[in-house]
Parts: sequence; C-alpha cells; structure tokens
Amino acid sequence: MAGNVNFEIAKTHLLAKPRQTLIAMLGVTFGIGMYILMISFMQGFNEFLEDTLLSSTPDVRIYNDIKTDFSHSILDEVSDTSKTWNIVHHPKPKDITPNIKNSSRIITDLKNDARVQAVSPQLSTQVFYVNGPVQINGSLNGVDVLQEAQLTGLNEKMKTGRIENLLTIDNGILMGHGLAQKLNVSVGDIVTLASPKGTSMRFRVVGTFQFGIGSLDNIKCYVNLAKVQQLLGKDNQYVTEISIKLKNYDAATEMAAELAKRYDYKADDWKTTNASAMVSILIRNVMTFVVSFTLLVVAGFGIYNIMSMTIQNKLKDIAILKAQGFSSQDIRQIFLTESVTIGVLGALTGLVLGFILSSMVYNLPFPKNDFISITHFPVVFHTKHYLFGLAFGIITTFIAGLMPSVKAGKVDPVAILRG
Repeated sequence: MAGNVNFEIAKTHLLAKPRQTLIAMLGVTFGIGMYILMISFMQGFNEFLEDTLLSSTPDVRIYNDIKTDFSHSILDEVSDTSKTWNIVHHPKPKDITPNIKNSSRIITDLKNDARVQAVSPQLSTQVFYVNGPVQINGSLNGVDVLQEAQLTGLNEKMKTGRIENLLTIDNGILMGHGLAQKLNVSVGDIVTLASPKGTSMRFRVVGTFQFGIGSLDNIKCYVNLAKVQQLLGKDNQYVTEISIKLKNYDAATEMAAELAKRYDYKADDWKTTNASAMVSILIRNVMTFVVSFTLLVVAGFGIYNIMSMTIQNKLKDIAILKAQGFSSQDIRQIFLTESVTIGVLGALTGLVLGFILSSMVYNLPFPKNDFISITHFPVVFHTKHYLFGLAFGIITTFIAGLMPSVKAGKVDPVAILRG
C-alpha cells in the first residue's frame, strides 16, 4: 500500500513540472541516442575494415623466408683463415630458391586437418604489363582459383566476368579493376606480360575484381598456377607460398606457430600480417568507448543536477510528508522512483532515436570511387549495443538519483517548517 502511495507521489512530482521532467528525459535520450549512433557506426567501420583485411590476406600464410648469409665466403674454403684475412668487397649472395620443398605433401597434410577450411598453393612473381611503349609493374599470382575463391571470397569481389572462366579459357587472366583501367582493357582483350627474366606470355582477360584496397586492385592479377610455373620455367611442384583459411580465424596465431614448428618454414597469421591495421582498429575501439562513456556520464550528471534542484524546491513538501508519518526510506523511494522513471523513459526513447539516426546514416549513399567497393556507410545493428545502452542509461540515472534521494531522506522536518 505504502509503495503505491509513494509511486503516486512520484508521479505527481513528475507531472507537476512537465517541462523540467522532459528536459531531464531528453538529456538521457540524446546521450543514449548518440551512444547508439557512434558505437553502431564505429563498430561497423571496424568490421568492414577487418573483413577487407581478412578477404585480402589468408588466415595463415606459409612461405620460405629467405635469409642471406654473408658471414662466410668461398675464399674460406681455399685459404687458411687462421693465418690470413679474406676481405670480399660487394659480396653477392648464393643462388637460393624461394620455393617450398615437398609442397604437395604439406598441402595434403593441411587438407586433412579438421581445423582447415581451404588451402591454396600459390606462385607469385613480379611482372611487367606491356602497354604499347610503356611497361607497368604488377604482380602475377598463380593459384588454384576455386581454392582461392574459398580463401578470399573472390566470387563476391568480381566486377566483370566469372572466376570459372579461368578454368575453361586457355591462358585466361583475372585482373585487378584498377590495373585493367590503367591498361585500358576489358573482358576479351589480350594483354602481354614479361617476367623479370625476360620471358613473356599473352593472356586473355576473363574478368576483373576489386577488393577495395588500391595497393591490390592496381597491381594484382590471377592466373592458373601451371601458367606461372610455365612462365618462370619451373616444374609443377614449384610453389612459393601456401595460403590457409581456417574454420575459426581466431585460432590463426596458435596455428601459425604450430605449422612453423612442424614444417620448418615461416608461418604468419593474419594479425601479424596486418599488425598496423589491427593497432588502428584497437585505437578506434578505445576512442569509441571513451566518447560513448562520456556521453552517458554527462547524461547522468544532468539527471543528478535536476534531481538536486527538484529536492531543493520540494523541501517543504518533504517536511510535510515526514510530519504525516512518511519515513526516510519512503522519501528515498519517492525520489529514486522519479529518477529511475526518467532514466527508463529517456533510455527507451534514446534507443529509438539511435536506431533512427543509425538507419539514416546506413542509407546514405557512399561517394563513388575506384578504391573502396562499398555502396553505403558501414553501420551495424547489434542487439548487445542496445541492451548495454538501456542498462547503462537506467544504472546511470539510478546512481545520479541515489545521492539526492539520500539527502532528501535526511531532511529535518522541524527545521524546514520553522523556516
């Protein structure tokens, strides 16, 4: 019964000054709304960036890390180094091949691993694309295109043509969108490229792709693995890299360390490969949390100020209530009810405002460009963000109203009524 009376009194206080109540509620509303907008946009941008990185780099990459050793010379084998010093100016490294030995066994072993989703052997080389009198530098990647599609999501990155054309058309090539524009070629055109050793081949463009990363789209091309082996004069076992996609990419770091130890080759996980980008993502996450937390705390202080002013204006009402038999606990309950009511209503309307603002940003067309393949701003709508905003809004306003309500419960009615 007493609880119902306390609630009615709290409702009367809130409705007696609707403007003040509305301002307090709007403070929470805009705080929660801006939090939802910011966290949705920043998280969406980070997820877009992470997806772009994951699609352009394998979860784990195995390769032969060539290390040049100048500590020994061929002269050491024909002279006594204990009696003479051999000084060699401008030494040249010995001929070291960067290929992975016994690659077929490693690939078979990886395909039988339950943690692995796809394995793509690769042979990469720098090439020159002949464009009339001009030669454009580029990178040629020989791959198993179906495995590469599983690894990078290449199907979704295609702007023209289909990846299956690489299997059906002899000497076909999939070309980066930016590079195709530089060469002024499209599907069906013939391009000529030359390797660093002087050999050249002609390929027919069967499709163009766009990862949304200029450093890839402007230089990279895909052809069948056998064609690069032929261009370089290598056998069908010659590969320089094995790219791996895992079923759980979070296990990449542990998997890379295990594979490096097992095969005695260098193995990098995607976090190591994109270390600088991961640092920038972490910094943005911290900044988003700090700004969002600040918005919510400011809204809480707004509630605190308004509740303090309300109690100060209602000291006589509090004294009369105490004189009529209301306890200090009742007084605290009344003002806490007012604070929490403002918090709940403000948080709920803030969630609606945040959703509307996020939807508006999401539907804004992203400026067209040749570097990022995106049609709208990356905004996410995660339930956890809305639940956290609701909980934080209620908790903040509860804490903001707790101290003023405790103060109200300690009011001496005799002192107040005497003036």
